[in-house]
This record gives sequence, structure tokens and C-alpha cells, in this order.
Amino acid sequence: MEFDRSALTKIPVHIAIIMDGNGRWAQARNQPRLAGHRAGVENIRRVLEAAVEFDVKILTIYAFSTENWGRPDDEVQGLLEIFQQVLERQVPELHKNGVKLRHLGRLDGINAKMTQAVQRAIDLTKNNNRITLNVAFNYGGRAEILDAIRKMISENVDPNALDEARFASYLSTAGMPDPDLIIRTAAEMRLSNFLIWQSAYSEYYTTATLWPDFDQRELFNALQAFSQRQRRFGKLENV
Repeated sequence: MEFDRSALTKIPVHIAIIMDGNGRWAQARNQPRLAGHRAGVENIRRVLEAAVEFDVKILTIYAFSTENWGRPDDEVQGLLEIFQQVLERQVPELHKNGVKLRHLGRLDGINAKMTQAVQRAIDLTKNNNRITLNVAFNYGGRAEILDAIRKMISENVDPNALDEARFASYLSTAGMPDPDLIIRTAAEMRLSNFLIWQSAYSEYYTTATLWPDFDQRELFNALQAFSQRQRRFGKLENV
């Protein structure tokens, strides 16, 4: 697929994606919701490859929120099985291609087999540097902030020594830059408890395209829109 790369005058270092629309994608095809989730999970690899093609260094995907446990049990269990299967099948290839995997969120509440698979993937790929793929699984922005505060209290951190940089070091994204661009599919316009602290000055982009159909062309469109933004971080230009 050919693109006018000259239109991409700025490439975000870190892109985060709220993957939405799997259920609607399946419904439009008269398929069960889990078929949409499976198609959505399979699409992650394609979008990751597109991100590498456009020289994005960090890709964060919102795979499963702390609130998603409230969905019907069969859907939750089906999602967990899909993610576990994909982990076991695709991690060796991701490792071969230089992808570094990181997990954002809590591992408690997830079965031991999947927890072990996640840890193996992290350990196997920890020295890779082609692109970092953060998988936000059992993740919630508010929970992340609360966990950071609890850890600081347990370590007796001096409140007078606390600043934004030190607070950020207690978050799941410690050591990484905040997302430059947050993309949400399926025409939704809310954060849904995603990267609340980190997204303070992120640019936002939404598309009506459902996540399983979000492809390299869609990512290019998002990057093109990002290139046209003027990021001021609360300041004025030329001041």
C-alpha cells in the first residue's frame, strides 16, 4: 500500500489505541460477539506491523479494562481464552521481529496459566528494541493511580520530595514517555479510564472505523492528522 510519506511531518513516538467496536463488527455480520473479539485481537498484529512501518517506537493498546469484568461471564472467559491463545502462538514471532512486550495493569484476578504466559513473554522480549508493545490488560487509570499512591505510602515517600516525575515512576508506564497520540475507533469520544495521568497533553483522534477494520490506511490517516496539530502543552507559540 502506497502512502504520501511527505504528509507525515511529525511521527509520534508513542501511540495509544482504545480498541472499540468488536461487538458491533460481529453484529453487522450476524456473528457472536466473541467472533468480533477474536477478529479484534488478530488485528493487533497487523496494526503493530503498520506502526513499525511508520517508525513508531511505542504502541499501547487497551485490551481489557478493570470494568470489563462486569461483562457476561461467557464473554469474559472467552476473551481470556483468546488472549491466552494469541500469547502462546504469537510471542515467539514477536520476539523474532524485535518487539518488546510490557504489561500495564494488575495481574491479580487472572488465572495462573495466563499470568505465567504474560511473565514469560515479558522476560523473553525484555531486551528487544525495535518497538515496545504495551498491553493494558486488567487495567484502569484510576486503579493505576491508587496503586501508585499505596506503593509510595508503603515506601514512606516524603510528600515534600514528591513531584510529577517521581509520581510517574510509580505508574505502569514508568520509564516511558507519555502518549503523543491517543486513537479511539468506532466513533466513540471518551477516555474510558485509560491512561488518565499520562494523557494530560496527548492529542486525540477518533474514527468511525470499527477496530477489526482499522488498518494501515487508517493509521496513516491518524498520523497525517497528528502532523497537522500544533502542540503547545498549555503555552503560547513563540513566547
